[in-house]
Amino acid sequence: MLLHVDPADPRPLHEQLAAELRRAVRLGDLAAGDRLPTAKELAGALGINANTVLRAMRELRDEGLLEFRRGRGVRVSALSPGAAEVTELVRQLVAAGDRHGYRRAELVHMIERFG
Repeated sequence: MLLHVDPADPRPLHEQLAAELRRAVRLGDLAAGDRLPTAKELAGALGINANTVLRAMRELRDEGLLEFRRGRGVRVSALSPGAAEVTELVRQLVAAGDRHGYRRAELVHMIERFG
């Protein structure tokens, strides 16, 4: 698994890493049940702070993409193949809605019109 973050990129490093991990799952480089390296190992490999890695991992845990198990490490959860992609699109929709002044209820209403 090859992950990359770019300090020159205007996006925060934790967002870059989360996007890289989502991409790895979507492309099949990481599969359900795969164990990720520790935050310390990833931080060392990427040349970033371990807290930055943990922030990205917690974001992906909150999305349901990763599972944290005490004593067993961080693993990719058993999501359906498109779940990571759809989750990322929803995250982007919410961010765009926030930028343009839409409330969550308005976004939900827009989505329901398409269903």
